[in-house]
Amino acid sequence: MAIMTNRPLGAGFRATRVLAEIVGRIAAWNDARVTRKALSQLSDRELDDLGLVRGDIDEIASGHR
Repeated sequence: MAIMTNRPLGAGFRATRVLAEIVGRIAAWNDARVTRKALSQLSDRELDDLGLVRGDIDEIASGHR
């Protein structure tokens, strides 16, 4: 059975790209949240062993370092 439609080829791909962008942003936010939580639970000594200070945590979690 053939299906015919008036919709132009590729019309649904924009919605797919938007959805993929949203899912990607949520995944990135969750990765940053998990990283921030894990680093925040380390002691100052453990952070120092990694060459970090508490002020570095947000920068690292956001991927800017």
